[in-house]
Amino acid sequence: MDNLKIYRDSDIDKNIILGKKVAVIGYGSQGYGQSMNLKDSGCDVVLGLRAEGSSYKKAQLENFKIMEVEDALKWADIVQILIPDEVQAKVYKEQIEPNLRDGQYLMFSHGFNVHFGKIVAPKNVNVIMVAPKGPGHTVRSEYQLGKGVPTLVAVYQDFSGDSKEVALSYAWAIGGGRAGVIETNFKEETETDLFGEQAVLCGGCTALIKAGFETLVEAGYSPYMAYFEVLHELKLIVDLINQGGLADMRYSISNTAEYGDLTRGPRVVTAETKVNMKKILSEIQSGEFANEFLNELNSGAPKFNQLRKENEGHLIEKVGKEIRENFAWNSNKIIDRAKN
Repeated sequence: MDNLKIYRDSDIDKNIILGKKVAVIGYGSQGYGQSMNLKDSGCDVVLGLRAEGSSYKKAQLENFKIMEVEDALKWADIVQILIPDEVQAKVYKEQIEPNLRDGQYLMFSHGFNVHFGKIVAPKNVNVIMVAPKGPGHTVRSEYQLGKGVPTLVAVYQDFSGDSKEVALSYAWAIGGGRAGVIETNFKEETETDLFGEQAVLCGGCTALIKAGFETLVEAGYSPYMAYFEVLHELKLIVDLINQGGLADMRYSISNTAEYGDLTRGPRVVTAETKVNMKKILSEIQSGEFANEFLNELNSGAPKFNQLRKENEGHLIEKVGKEIRENFAWNSNKIIDRAKN
């Protein structure tokens, strides 16, 4: 295993980013979080948005300077592309590529389109990545607390010879250096990120939660009790794991819980589960998932929309909404859909 090199604020030249003009294309979760942090760090930043887009009014509330994408390209030194993966290639081809100039820095927070060849940049620009390991709303909320989200940087194409330094400086500006920044590459970030989302963090986790909830409810237990046991308490356990690994979590829980963990956990996540995980990883590595995803979105997303509808109507969502509206812990929300 390679030695871990962590870059912190003290290792980074913040003057690099403070001396450049940054255009953030998009104002979704990452666009919101990163652009707000850039602004608060003293960077010269504009947003590249469509005037008729849904994010335009939200950005206006924060007093950003906003331009059409083409104008933002002509103005900026660094162009951070934070629109959804499925539309990046089209926007790049139509609005970004025709306006690129020598030495600009084309930046991403996920290597999806570059790694899978959907975006191929000309040789006279720099292609870099700054990828916070957390949602954009968390990038913002942690920054406001004086902290940061661990962040990855990568260089795909280094035309100017200083791409890594620029990436690190940008990472400082969004708060990454407060937590720590490590270097990777586009392939590794893309494939591990997709796998983590699908097999563990989002797909695996939500499937496990729903299966546990359904098992308890179908056995006659209260859906409110089931919600607390399999969803609400998950955050408390994950916080312990995040702070001190699996060992600290097991140190904190009861002997009963730890024995159940060690003896019953492998009966839930079995050798067959790992076989399926390997299959998921192979689909990512081959580009099969990327093509499936883009084809689905480009055809109007019928399957995607149906799955969304089914999951939004699940009993766990109805019960959870009622519980969250009636308990005090939910008073300080990270996400406000009207603003971010």
